[in-house]
Amino acid sequence: MKKDIEIPVAKDVHVVLIREWNDEFLSKEWNAYIINNRVDPIEMTIVVSKGFDQERKTSTMRHGIGTILSKTFRKIELVQEEVLALDNEFFVTFFAEDKLFEKRFLFPKNTVSEKSLTTIPLIEKDGIFAK
Repeated sequence: MKKDIEIPVAKDVHVVLIREWNDEFLSKEWNAYIINNRVDPIEMTIVVSKGFDQERKTSTMRHGIGTILSKTFRKIELVQEEVLALDNEFFVTFFAEDKLFEKRFLFPKNTVSEKSLTTIPLIEKDGIFAK
């Protein structure tokens, strides 16, 4: 029965955009990170990302991140400045507690800017949390 199906809620996992200096290109760039703020590791982590609006969409990117230990983070990808004019979605799937979890994270278009930066815990750099 439908009422017997348990859908686990993914808590304490976050996607953030961090504004970082790139020594190779001598410029600042936006990088997406996944943070595991849970007390246990998350395994077989997969992140699917894309940008879109009414008329345009980017390629869909798939990232096999693997295991992310408790209270750590991993880089997902570079996000180009031009793509921030679109809605940017990160769909995260992982295993923990012998269950499959999934969660959608969204950076609405034109909301990512230097004015919105806050210090991100664990990473200790300036960035923005996805909604």
